[in-house]
Amino acid sequence: MAGGGAPAKADEPQPHPPKEQLPNISYCITSPPPWPEAILLGFQHYLVVLGTAVIIPTSLVPQMGGGNEEKAKVIQTLLFVAGLNTLLQSLFGSRLPAVIGGSYTFVPTTISIILAGRFSDTSDPIERFKRIMRAIQGSLIVASTLQIVLGFSGLWRNVARFLSPLSVVPLVSLVGFGLYEFGFPGVAKCVEIGLPQLILVVFVSQYMPHVIKSGRHVFDRFAVIFSVVIVWIYAHLLTVGGAYDHKAPRTQISCRTDRAGLIDAAPWIRVPYPFQWGAPSFDAGEAFAMMMASFVALVESTGAFVAVSRYASATPMPPSILSRGVGWQGVAILISGLFGTVNGSSVSVENAGLLALTRVGSRRVVQISAGFMIFFSILGKFGAVFASIPAPIIAALYCLFFAYVGAGGLSLLQFCNLNSFRTKFVLGFSVFLGLSVPQYFNEYTAINGYGPVHTGARWFNDIVNVPFSSEAFVAGCVAYFLDNTLHKDSSVRKDRGKHWWDKFRSFKGDNRSEEFYSLPFNLNKYFPSV
Repeated sequence: MAGGGAPAKADEPQPHPPKEQLPNISYCITSPPPWPEAILLGFQHYLVVLGTAVIIPTSLVPQMGGGNEEKAKVIQTLLFVAGLNTLLQSLFGSRLPAVIGGSYTFVPTTISIILAGRFSDTSDPIERFKRIMRAIQGSLIVASTLQIVLGFSGLWRNVARFLSPLSVVPLVSLVGFGLYEFGFPGVAKCVEIGLPQLILVVFVSQYMPHVIKSGRHVFDRFAVIFSVVIVWIYAHLLTVGGAYDHKAPRTQISCRTDRAGLIDAAPWIRVPYPFQWGAPSFDAGEAFAMMMASFVALVESTGAFVAVSRYASATPMPPSILSRGVGWQGVAILISGLFGTVNGSSVSVENAGLLALTRVGSRRVVQISAGFMIFFSILGKFGAVFASIPAPIIAALYCLFFAYVGAGGLSLLQFCNLNSFRTKFVLGFSVFLGLSVPQYFNEYTAINGYGPVHTGARWFNDIVNVPFSSEAFVAGCVAYFLDNTLHKDSSVRKDRGKHWWDKFRSFKGDNRSEEFYSLPFNLNKYFPSV
């Protein structure tokens, strides 16, 4: 045949077309599963959110001077507030199936408040605990105004308008992958429990559905319940069998199922209420430092919102919806400050990963999980039983959930032109700095006991050290800046993937915009093909 190249083979594989919505989600936002299944799935979300709700108070309350009773009350309060905020977010905020729980982002600033010299003159440890708690409450109340103003005023909507799939990939990816320190290092604290949990949850969720083809999605959808119950029983048998009787105290705390001290300390029934620790106190420096932590949490939650919408099979979020979700997250931080949870609130990354594992993005499931949080926070003794799950079991689940969220960010690369050198630079440079800069800050802090910025003003140190210690924050900011300042022309717009998302932004102000991000629909019915 003269001229031209050889024709393509008929059976040559074609590239996978981009998908605005993940096609294999069993239940999307507005299509709930049957009630029995929804209740079990909601209970799984409750088990997952327990990790943050228990680990953060367990770490902070003893440093504040509180004992097991105070720790149990703070955990109850954190769970109660998480349930309340999750309901508010799902009903009035972004209306995504996003769990709003405690955040590790606020921990460094909280520790800085705990170490403040003005509390050292209090000899009574319980009184010291209450004074520190009131100071944390005051700083959280002030810090909440940042997200409330940015969200409800629409200022964050204007920021979100310039997001593209290219600038979102580093942010979402490192929201998940950046939490690697809470994964296997936590498993290794008691490897004889954590490693079996990790292996079992992967086997049950990924292999069992293909070995036993029941057609009912039992193993992949309820892998968390199956694996946690089995390994929890195994850990209890090791405990009562005396396997840890002569081990080091740190090993016993991590491995034993009877060392949390929560069951004995928790009250039978207790309803958390605002100002339960007394009237909040306010310090300007601490408020500014907590405000910066709130801004870091805002950026990270923007990535988490994108991951949740992706795994709930929603269409890309309109900026107005994202801004409204941020505003209600600010309300969540305000409620955390009023109740005294020792921690601020943000979108739970681990629960976003659970959406991917179960392939159920139903809003009703997350609302049911909020009901479990509130119920077990009031019935303290019963909730303390589940809160006593050994931390390595939770860390093993984190390995799976954080990996799913990080992969959700990478999946957005399908909208970008990976053959473009501009794309390669923005992606590679932002991800590298997102890993490298926090590594320097964290290493410096571990060696010297303080961050690279070390002045006499603790609040100023936190304002600089906290954001640069967050992988997602650094990567997201670098990618956003580069993507919007480097040369742009008509071809670059497609290289960035902007043409995919701009379709949905043309509906701002339209009453149908809620439908367009929350309901699966046939794109060709509303838009011409790209």
